[in-house]
Amino acid sequence: MNYDALIQSIRKIHSEAKAGAAGAVNRHLILRNWLIGAYLVEFEQGGNDRAEYGNRLLKNVAQDLKKTSVPGSSIQMLERMRAFYLCYPQLKSLKSPSLMRIFGKPLNSNTLKKSSTVLRISSPSTPPPLEPASVLRLSWSHLIELIRIDDPWKRAFYENESLKGNWSVRQLQRQIGSLLYERTALSTDKKTVIQAGRSQATEAPLTMDSLIRDPYVLEFTGLAERPHYLESELEKALLDHLQAFLLELGNGFCFEARQKRVTVGNEHDYIDLLFYHRRLRCHLLVDLKIRPFQHGDAGQMNFYLNFWKENMMEPDDNLPIGLLLCADRDHTKVQYATSGMNQQLFVSRYLTKLPSPEEIRALIERDQAVFEEQAAYNTQPLHAQS
Repeated sequence: MNYDALIQSIRKIHSEAKAGAAGAVNRHLILRNWLIGAYLVEFEQGGNDRAEYGNRLLKNVAQDLKKTSVPGSSIQMLERMRAFYLCYPQLKSLKSPSLMRIFGKPLNSNTLKKSSTVLRISSPSTPPPLEPASVLRLSWSHLIELIRIDDPWKRAFYENESLKGNWSVRQLQRQIGSLLYERTALSTDKKTVIQAGRSQATEAPLTMDSLIRDPYVLEFTGLAERPHYLESELEKALLDHLQAFLLELGNGFCFEARQKRVTVGNEHDYIDLLFYHRRLRCHLLVDLKIRPFQHGDAGQMNFYLNFWKENMMEPDDNLPIGLLLCADRDHTKVQYATSGMNQQLFVSRYLTKLPSPEEIRALIERDQAVFEEQAAYNTQPLHAQS
């Protein structure tokens, strides 16, 4: 074996191992979610104490799982797991002893049989179910999109096309949004419509690298998550200084997170900085844009605040506060959002605890000028720097 062959062999081994690891994590995530959904259905159908929980079951389960640090167990996600189990009962055929050791005791066979029978009776002309091995080739993000589709034939169509075209999640979303299934059904030349739909998928298809970076996979494995975009050096520098500035004020700021993920449906957004203020008993959400202010920025902050009120507030918390920072070379805009608070006393009180817009504007403009000056110096030829 020559040296080049040695390098190629090592690269091949690495790629295969990486692909195997990503595929294994994805399979375990999918099976975990399916089994959680199955246990929820089993409890609802036959649990002795189910009447005690009633419609509050998912809320109670989500709260108790959060205490035990089980990732990905919000009410919304538990609803998806239950729907996933009901849409794909064929996964019950995967009776691997090793999986049972990982995921717990076998499920009640009567419950499994009952659930799948109900599904079949409701639609006697349903398409043949997707093979379990093919289900496991899809990512959990793909399956979230598919379980939203009520029509089993429509779901089967997008299952097959996703697998044939190796579609990314965005490609699947785009094709569902463009009504590819309906357009195909109405067309007399179905083959041409499908081929055109496939050719329009210009994004990179699903790869093991993209699967490893999937937010749900990262959450499941407990690995550190990074957003899908890369921060610019300027943005990172400004956030670093802003974070330190707020903490140094000593007015009760507690740093919680950087690039905090907000997930609605299957779309992910990221809050740049997240603080909690002990005295005000509320969260401060900071969003930074390295460009002039646009009207959509206020809408995005309002979206973050509404999401926080609906999903993240504790019973004793006050409403969250949004801090929107927009910066470019010629203009800096600082905007506070109080999320519809009409209690003037509280608004006045929080204004005395937070830095003034003028302080933050001066901080950003000073830091940005220093950073740009350093960047300009570093790009000069060596003889000009000496």
